[in-house]
Formats: sequence, C-alpha cells, structure tokens
Amino acid sequence: MESLVRPESSTEYFRQLVERAMVRQGVASSEMSSYYLVQLLDSFVAFEKTYAEMEVEKETPLAELLCRALACRGSRRRFRLLKFTGDVALFMSGFFSDSVTRRLNDLDYYVRLGGYAYGGASQLSALEAAALFSELSRKFVRFVDVLNEVSATSALVENAGILRLYERWRQTGSRRSEALLRREGILLGDAARRLH
Repeated sequence: MESLVRPESSTEYFRQLVERAMVRQGVASSEMSSYYLVQLLDSFVAFEKTYAEMEVEKETPLAELLCRALACRGSRRRFRLLKFTGDVALFMSGFFSDSVTRRLNDLDYYVRLGGYAYGGASQLSALEAAALFSELSRKFVRFVDVLNEVSATSALVENAGILRLYERWRQTGSRRSEALLRREGILLGDAARRLH
C-alpha cells in the first residue's frame, strides 16, 4: 500500500496518477483535459472551500445545481454553475463511484448530468475552453474510469466488489470496469452486452 504522506505536491502526485491511468487504459485526450483532471482532483482535496467559493451548500443535489445553472440569467454565472455541476459529477462518479452506486442516485445519473453540464459549459466558452468542455462532455465515462483508477491507486477508498463492478460496467459501458471484470475471470459475452 502506498504511503499517504508524499514528498511532492498534491498536484504532482495527482498528475502522475492521472497520466499512468490514462496510459494503462489507453485514453487519448488533449493535454488540456488531462491537466483539467489533475486540477479537479487537487481542488477537491479541499472540497469545503470549493463549495464555499461557489456559494453552494455541499448537500445540494446535482439536479438542483443543474437547474440553478439553467435558470441563471447571466451567462457568466450560468457557465460557472454548469462547470461546477460537471466537476462535482465527474469527481463524485470517478473518485467515489462505490458510494455513488449505493445511493438512490446511481452512477448513470451522475454521468448523464455531468456530461450535459460540461456540454452546456462548452457552448458558453471561448474557442479553446469550448474544446476542453466539449471533450469532457464527450469522454465523460472514460474520464470517470481514469479518476476511478486514481481513487483505487491512491488507496483513499475501498475497492469495489465484483457485483458493484459489474453494475458499473452494465450502467455505463465502462471499458475499465470491463477490463477489471475480465481480469477477475468474468467473461462478458453477448448475453451480458444485450443487457447493456
């Protein structure tokens, strides 16, 4: 088990984990997207501050965040809330996917809302940022897989059971979950794919 006390900064620590996970999973992304994932992880280390900066209670449901964003009259505030909604959805579904699947709202809920929020943020962004948020929206499930591996590697959350892993694969089509199931000797044939 890796030590939680690291000599490098948290940014450098997450950068290494994100890069390794992307290589291991064969996730191709822009440099901007991989940098964004690292910054997301780093900012959520102090998630209380992140929520306070957005003037949002941390118990606020994801759907309510999205509704607030869509109800905003100003495009700047709307963009910030859409981005934040996407960030929360990506972080929670990637880093805490086991606890997400145990709640009433399943992983698919987070994936759909997060992808939608990033898509909306891309429409309110300048060209370079629009490309970033569009990529985050399109590859949301792939980035969830990357963060899930970072979570497992950093040993900050417990490993998922086989049943939860299968459910994650069934709900999202996650390539990482499929690979882990195969590694455990579970063959996912045509019958399983038809369920998905």
